[in-house]
Order: sequence, then structure tokens, then C-alpha cells
Amino acid sequence: MIFAVLSSFLTNLETKTLQSDFTVTVAEEVNAPMNYPGTITMSGNCFRLSMFSVDAAYDGKTMYMYSGDTDELTLTNPTDQELVETNPLLYAKALVPVCNVTERATSDGAQTIITLTPKDQSIGINRFVLRVRTSDLMPLSVEIKEGNKTSTLKMKEPKFINTKPEYVIKADADTYVNDMRL
Repeated sequence: MIFAVLSSFLTNLETKTLQSDFTVTVAEEVNAPMNYPGTITMSGNCFRLSMFSVDAAYDGKTMYMYSGDTDELTLTNPTDQELVETNPLLYAKALVPVCNVTERATSDGAQTIITLTPKDQSIGINRFVLRVRTSDLMPLSVEIKEGNKTSTLKMKEPKFINTKPEYVIKADADTYVNDMRL
């Protein structure tokens, strides 16, 4: 059963365009946490993501990965698994059928914490926690616990925008294009 806030949140991701800066923090018990800033714009399963010196985009068919370090654009037709590994908000949607889901409001009611716990631990994660601002269903953070590693994505001033961006990365004349589509 999908709970009310989770269901409405997933519907918003299908029908609206989300834009946000973010920071991903990866922490393991033996190492100091590493922080990685980036930006994302997404609507439905289409998205544009910038992190490190890499820009990624998915237009519903083709994945574009541009590396500024090598001036290379790689084009692929990603699998569903590759898409959810790239975008944690899509990962939440994919996890719903194979997880136990709980939803609870914070003490002040401002946020809803949605926890997805796999019914079968062999899928590779222990827990997926999504924090959503209750008033407008804006995603605030995602935490994924895998063994002794925790990855946390924190949104910075997320908003829904009215424009529909182009989810394509175009190559310059001197950019090397590696077309791996079938």
C-alpha cells in the first residue's frame, strides 16, 4: 500500500518540474564523510544533473554524459537499473513495490518522513529514508543506508518551476562523441 504523502509526492514528480541545488554526503564508518555539490532539474523520469565536472541528462530515451575534463559526450540507452542508480528520487519509486513503507510526520508537522525498508535484504540496501516538506510535498533529503555506508542527498532551496527544460546535452564541434546506443 502506498501512503498518502508518498503517493502525492510521486505524482508531483511525474507532473511538475523540480529544480534544486544539492549536496551528496557519503559516509562510511572507517572514513571521514565526503561532500559533493551539484544541481538537478527533473520532471517524470527525465532529468538534467551536474556534479563534479560531469553533466548528465536523460530525455526519456537517451542518456547523455558529458565530461568537461575529457571534453567527451557519451550517449547510451540506459537500463531502468542505470536510471535509478543515477537519480535517487527515481530510486524511491522503484523501491516501493519491494519495500515495507512507513510514513510519519515530524513533531511540528512540517515534514513527513517516509521510510522504505526492503522486504528482502538481498536488494543491496538496508533502508531508504525520504524527507518531504508536508505543505507542498517538496523533497528535502534522501538517505540511503547500505551496510556500513550512508549516502545522504540534501536539497538546497528546492522548487517547482514552470518551464520545461531540454533534457539533452549538445556537443561542440570539437567534442568527442562516444555513441553507444543500440
